[in-house]
Amino acid sequence: MTDPASYRPAPGTIPAKPGVYRFRDPHGRVVYVGKAKSLRARLANYFQDLSQLHPRTRMMVTTAASVEWTVVRSEAEALILEHTWIKEYDPRFNVVFKDDKSYPYLAVSMNEKFPRIQVMRGERRKGVRYFGPYAKAWAIRETVDTLLTAMPMRSCAPAVFRKAERQGRPCLLGYIDKCAAPCVGKISEQDHRALAEDVCDVLSGHAKPLMRSLTESMTAAAEREDFEAAARARDRIRALNAVLDRNAVVLDAGSDVDIFSLVDDEMEAAAHVFHVRDGRITGERGWVVDKPEPLDPASMVLQLVQEAYGAVAPEEIPPEILVPVMPAAADALRDVLSGQRSGRVSVRVPQRGKKAELALTGHSNAEQVLKQHRLKRSSDLTTRSAALQELQEHLGLQQAPLRIECYDISHTQGTNQVGSMVVFEDALPRKKEYRQFGIADAVDDTAAMDEVLRRRFTRYLEESELPPEERESAKFAYPPQLVVVDGGLPQVNAAKAVLDRMGITDVELVGLAKRLEEVWIPGDPFPVILPRGSEALYLLQRVRDEAHRFAIKHHRRKRAKAMTASDLDTLPGIGPARAKSLLRHFGSVARLKEASVEQIALVPGVGHHTAHVVHEALHGSGGILES
Repeated sequence: MTDPASYRPAPGTIPAKPGVYRFRDPHGRVVYVGKAKSLRARLANYFQDLSQLHPRTRMMVTTAASVEWTVVRSEAEALILEHTWIKEYDPRFNVVFKDDKSYPYLAVSMNEKFPRIQVMRGERRKGVRYFGPYAKAWAIRETVDTLLTAMPMRSCAPAVFRKAERQGRPCLLGYIDKCAAPCVGKISEQDHRALAEDVCDVLSGHAKPLMRSLTESMTAAAEREDFEAAARARDRIRALNAVLDRNAVVLDAGSDVDIFSLVDDEMEAAAHVFHVRDGRITGERGWVVDKPEPLDPASMVLQLVQEAYGAVAPEEIPPEILVPVMPAAADALRDVLSGQRSGRVSVRVPQRGKKAELALTGHSNAEQVLKQHRLKRSSDLTTRSAALQELQEHLGLQQAPLRIECYDISHTQGTNQVGSMVVFEDALPRKKEYRQFGIADAVDDTAAMDEVLRRRFTRYLEESELPPEERESAKFAYPPQLVVVDGGLPQVNAAKAVLDRMGITDVELVGLAKRLEEVWIPGDPFPVILPRGSEALYLLQRVRDEAHRFAIKHHRRKRAKAMTASDLDTLPGIGPARAKSLLRHFGSVARLKEASVEQIALVPGVGHHTAHVVHEALHGSGGILES
């Protein structure tokens, strides 16, 4: 814990201009990012008497060890820079809205030669148009199935598409007219892309031009007595109407608006948005957040809107945004969104009429989001805190281990050795900080662990000396409070020797032995036995198992890549004779890797079981003894 007075800037050195500020901890890690219309006035609020500060603010300023700022020209620029830095640094004391679940989107991959329509989750990809999100994946699939009747664009996976190209005949969807079959040249690249653009227009709620064109085509075909063409146009109109009817009409035709709702209390908050296009609800989304900093509703709404539009295409921002309260820095927010959309964006609070009624419905949805979040997370927050507290007490640590790193070694009978490092912060995995280590020729697990720890903490010592701006991109600049190694007293003592040799004295170290789940502390001849069923033991087991999983995953990839002809006869059930037959049949290990289990089983003397073993070994999915 630091004293804020020790790093308080000298009076008069802080400019009274718009800007963004960053608080850093003693290791240079950014723990909080904020913006201000006047940096001098805003930062002065953090250096009051600690008893006058909100508990979370007090925790932040006593965790930090320095503060720095960047002056910008306007509040709008400060808003953009603050949002960019929050995404870049992921500060632990900033409020960050997170999806309360993994929402499915309907996506059209316009970045492919022949665009594909599909259901997608997770991070957005460049060049892909997204529609939604939707509450249910099955509802999207029904929509796609109906939509393909009217607009038969490609929906198959790349492997299916390539197979159809090689064979020169389309898949089932091509035969039943739910795909235009670009794989076999039934439609040109330009026409298929135009079809994909029409699909995007329909999903965006702008189907009127297409419906008008289809109606004109149907009428013209009927007048020239081409009744088959008229029937096809009629069926397409019916299918499009079925797709549009799935979305509830809530506002007047032509209305494009996003309606946000917020439910907030001291500890948590939840938010919800209805996406309305052409008067119909085309998607919805919910967020939840545990609040590590105190924010009023106006500031929460500001961060919510920034989160919603931080990484979307310009055409996904509507001309009207309705919010429960006017956000802080509302004028700057309008300027940012208008610049992003290349058109005017209105941000206001609905007062009456259909939009206000829909906002009330959104508020009810936000309440349900928060209720479900509390049901899922209340026990999690309690157990995570209990686990860290129990670890501190049972292991005699000076503080709760907020950052835990666990290391494991994996190999196949001493070959293809790899090491893994997994990181848990606040008892939750922080996967973007996981690391892998290739190990050349360590004689045993102890030597391998020596090499991994030496490399990790050598990097820590080097990177901890870097200037703050360079340390942000460094991979090993921040130390853990607790290191866990997989093993008993020999492994723990070996790891302790590495840390002592390098002068690392502020990191605690334990080992978790698999047999009886004993916890070993360096220099102690007897293990610590944590109570069975305790949250502390469960946390250590999770950390150890995650390190083991991550190590094996890396090892399997390395093993499959390194497999050579001479390695074949080391596989279970494969001797020199069978290895020779496999190489004679396929010509090389590379060709063998491309073969299926059925193709391998056709080799004389190789049955289906042995073929399965070979296939798994070559593709890194098991079948060989691992440690």
